[in-house]
Amino acid sequence: MSFTNIRRILSEPVIWIGLLVPVCFVLFMCCGAYSAGFADLLNPSPMLEAVLKLRAARLVCAFVVGGSLAVAGAACQAALRNPLAEPYILGVSGGASVGAAAAIILGLAMISEFFIPAFSFVGAVFALLLVLGMARCWAADTPASIALAGIVIGSMCSSLLMFIISISNSHELNGITWWLLGSLQPSGNMLLTLSAGSLLMATLLFTLLGREVDAVTFGDETAFSLGADPKKLSYILLGVSSLLAACSVAVSGIIGFVGLIIPHIIRNLFGSQHRRLFPLCMLMGGIFLMGCDTFARCVFATRELPVGVITSFIGGPFFLWVLSRRRAWEG
Repeated sequence: MSFTNIRRILSEPVIWIGLLVPVCFVLFMCCGAYSAGFADLLNPSPMLEAVLKLRAARLVCAFVVGGSLAVAGAACQAALRNPLAEPYILGVSGGASVGAAAAIILGLAMISEFFIPAFSFVGAVFALLLVLGMARCWAADTPASIALAGIVIGSMCSSLLMFIISISNSHELNGITWWLLGSLQPSGNMLLTLSAGSLLMATLLFTLLGREVDAVTFGDETAFSLGADPKKLSYILLGVSSLLAACSVAVSGIIGFVGLIIPHIIRNLFGSQHRRLFPLCMLMGGIFLMGCDTFARCVFATRELPVGVITSFIGGPFFLWVLSRRRAWEG
């Protein structure tokens, strides 16, 4: 391998951000109500060791969920050619949460924890189909109309969730309420392993399809001329991104706007080439949510904020900024 090839490989941002992940992991491990230094990580006391195990589990969960939501957001934006598309805004996360809550209320989660992601996936796909169907009924597949349809479906899903909460008992109510606010405390290693495997396989698949995705973003005619099938590719992107959103909701509840914030930041920093965008979304999404979870643990000394509150506080103004920028560009 020549020096030029080595320098080109080392200049890839995926390499450097990949090296940044363990650095951030160690840094976030030291932060919390019970602070620890780097030396304490190497030789922890029994009490600190228990705390670090809990933090490590939460950070791993945050990385998987953040990476899944960011990759799903980038895939939705590419499939719909809509910069506002994101699982939370499109109502996909809301549909997945209704499915997961239904599995909990029906008692299926007690039989097997795999019922939660299965019902979440069905709810996510159904919500996505409703959003696209509603936008087509309005005869306006514009970014604003799809986003508006997603907000409507998301509101309907919220109403269904309120109904499910109203008929649940006190034990189920506490778990569902905290879960809906976004909790990164993993409930089972098997479900987290399933989500991590789905993230890796989806990122690899999207990266391999990166050139076709680039062609689709330029329009159907360009895609056909380059040998890509835009309709089939859109179904793959939306289906796999719904699976990622469903797994994320099953693990952590509703955490919004990660799939909107991270792809836009990466496009502005490193360009829109999707073979680079998808792995960067996985890495940066994981780092972002690990940072949000650490901030949620540190902002109050006596209590902990749900991480979904932090991401919504950041994502709301970001959504308005993207929308206003899009309208100014169209004008």
